[in-house]
Order: sequence, then C-alpha cells, then structure tokens
Amino acid sequence: MQVTETLNQGLKRGYRFTLPAADLAAEVDRQLAEAQPQIEMKGFRKGKVPMALLKKTYGPRVMGDAMQKSIDDALTAHMTEAKARPAMQPKVEMENGEAWKEGDDVVVNVSYELLPEIPEADLSAIELERLTVTPEESAVTEALENLAKNAQSFDDRAAGEAAQSGDQVTIDFKGMVDGEAFEGGSAEGYPLVLGSNSFIPGFEDQLVGAKAGDAVTVNVKFPDDYGHPTLKGKDAVFETTVHSVKAPKAAEINDEMAKRFGADSLDELKTQITERLGAEYQGASRALMKRALLDRLDELVSFELPESLVEAEAAQIAHQLWHEEHPEEHGHNHGSIEPTDEHKKLAERRVRLGLLLADVGQKAEITVTDQEMTQAVMRQARNFPGQERAFFEFIQQNEAAQQQLRAPIFEDKVVDHIISGAKVTDKSVSKDELGKALEALDEA
Repeated sequence: MQVTETLNQGLKRGYRFTLPAADLAAEVDRQLAEAQPQIEMKGFRKGKVPMALLKKTYGPRVMGDAMQKSIDDALTAHMTEAKARPAMQPKVEMENGEAWKEGDDVVVNVSYELLPEIPEADLSAIELERLTVTPEESAVTEALENLAKNAQSFDDRAAGEAAQSGDQVTIDFKGMVDGEAFEGGSAEGYPLVLGSNSFIPGFEDQLVGAKAGDAVTVNVKFPDDYGHPTLKGKDAVFETTVHSVKAPKAAEINDEMAKRFGADSLDELKTQITERLGAEYQGASRALMKRALLDRLDELVSFELPESLVEAEAAQIAHQLWHEEHPEEHGHNHGSIEPTDEHKKLAERRVRLGLLLADVGQKAEITVTDQEMTQAVMRQARNFPGQERAFFEFIQQNEAAQQQLRAPIFEDKVVDHIISGAKVTDKSVSKDELGKALEALDEA
C-alpha cells in the first residue's frame, strides 16, 4: 500500500492510499484458500473444490471483502504510525469509483481533522466565588405551610354560600359536541378543585359563584392541540349539576401532619426540610460556580478547533432549539435547519470547553466508575415506568446512549477536580440574592 499526503493545513489532513492490484489479488487468494476446506460444491468433496472454480464462483464477493479489509488495515496502520487522533470518523472515498475493474489498482482518498494539542494552563490560579446560604427559619416555615396546603382537607360551606376559586365542588356533568354526547365527557359525583386547571380551559371559571343544588351550563372550546383528534378546536356544552361546595382547610402543622410526610415528629420534619433546602442552595451555588469556571476557562485557553466538530455541534444546537420553539413537531420531517452565527459561536465555546475538560480529565486520570454508570442508568430508567428492563437492555447494546450518560458525569468530576485546586472564597448571601444570581445566569 502506497500512502501519499495530499493535504496538510492546520488540523486538516488528506492522503491518497494506493492498493496495487497484485496485493488485492493476493488477499483474495488468501481468503479463498482459508475458506476452501469448508466449502462444498456439487460434484466435489468438501474441501476439494478447485481454486479456479472457487475464484470464478466466489471471487467477486470476496473481492469486495478483501478490498474493504485492505483499506481498513491500511488506515489503521497509518493512524498508528502517524499517532493521529482524528476529531471525527475519517472520510474515505474511492477515487476511481464505478470505473474500477478487476486488475486495476485501488485508489482511495482519505481526509480527516486532527484533535488539537491543548496548551498547558495554570488552573490553580483561577479565582472563584462560592455563594453560601444558610436555610432561614422563615424558609422552613414557608415550606411547612406549603406542605400543610398540600395536605389540606375540605369542609362544607354554609348552605347557600357560593363557590370560590380554590374550593372543591362535587358535580355531575355531561358534555356534548354538535348536540351529541362524546366518550369520556360525562361523570357523576366528580370532586373538582376550582382553579386546579385540571379541566378544559374556562370550565372551572364558570363554576365560581355556583351554589350547592345549582344547574350550570358550561360553554367551552377544546384547545387546538387537544389530545383527542376528533375534539380538537371543537365547541362543547357541559350540562353540570353542583351537589356540594367545600372550602379548603389547611392541615394543622403538628406531629400528625409530619407523620403524613414520613417523619416521626414535627421537629424531625423541620430538620429534613432544613437539610433539603441546604442541598438545594448548594446545588444552585455549584451551578453558578461551574458557569463562572467555564467562563474563566473559555477566556484562559485558546487553540484551533476542528471545523467538523464545530459544524456538527452547531447543527445539533440549531436542531434542538428549533424543536423547543416548535414543541408540536415530534419527528424529523421538517427539512434542514440552517445554524445561525449565534449557534456557531455557542458551538465553538462548547467544543473548546469539551476538548479542554477532556484533556484535563485524561491527564488527571479521571474516569467514570461502573457504579456511577449504574446509578445514572437507574435514575434514567425511572422515567420509563414498567419498561425498566427494556431501557437497561437498550443502554447495554447502545454505545452512543452510554456515552450520553457518561459524558455529564465525567464533566462534573473534572469540574470538581479543577475547583478543588482553584482559589475559592466563600461569600454568605441570602436566599433572594442567590435567586437573583440564578435568574441572571438563565438570562445570560
């Protein structure tokens, strides 16, 4: 195999591989000779089929396999000898293509981009600020009050008293579209909390002010994106009878309520809430510090980026944002989505930081353990109740899916590694100040 360099520009590389016809023929003969002892053919004993007949019968098919193997072997040998680290899968094109015929040399053009050399940087000089928040008693009290609302009960309002938003009304209803009842449009003794938005938009609002014993005609229109195709955008009339009106009553904040939420006492529930709030504040603080670290790294280190990686990342960003703006589109039959300059700029940042973090992690010998991967898979599996086994099998058989789970774990471990060696100062702030910092992060 003769290898000739055709391109050496920045990170881009190009080569012409020439496989002599004699070498290809020798590989075909080798494969046929290897298979000959196992081949049976009418008129010949097993393993005694003449080579000339084998070549005539199986030669064309073996030729393709031999050609592919020779090219793969040559590419592997080239990468090893050159110690090349391609950014993406090399592009391989046969130069003479369909015009090639047996007896001709095989000429293949190979092109790829190299991963760049990452410059050394003094990461220990990075200065970061860590915001710390101590859970205040008022925040614990607010959380307890929210729990009490969630554990609320309902008491009958006085006779003749009108329903208010937040009340629970017990109703019978029968819905009709174009004068005809439809499946799932009726019920008896249904408890509905007004303002819960659990019914069609506008339904609950028309029951505010109703009293026990009232008959109410509710006129609504099904949303255009309603799940049932025959009801989308349709006007509907619900004949509704109100049987009772009940006002909400928050649960008393005491040991009994605490037990309803799995704690032995109110004091234990307060401790659990304090710990949970502390963990939430720490998580928010870490997100802010991680963003600040990535900003510092983006400013600190500069190197040439593989265009292929940037283009692929920009296309993915554009595609993801398009679907976020068009949630009704679940498939991919929407034509091409052209990345903007903003997408490309964001892609450059992501690629640069991704390569830098990968380099730091490799040098620090950071890995994702089997236990960490198992925990990640189990967390994801909870999103598919009843299909956990199928999800586990999918992950086991799909290297790309495994990488999607492994990548964020690896990134977080590298970030923690850098933070542990950086100059970090703690700053005590209030919950509101932490919230404003998070809002500013979301807007950035």
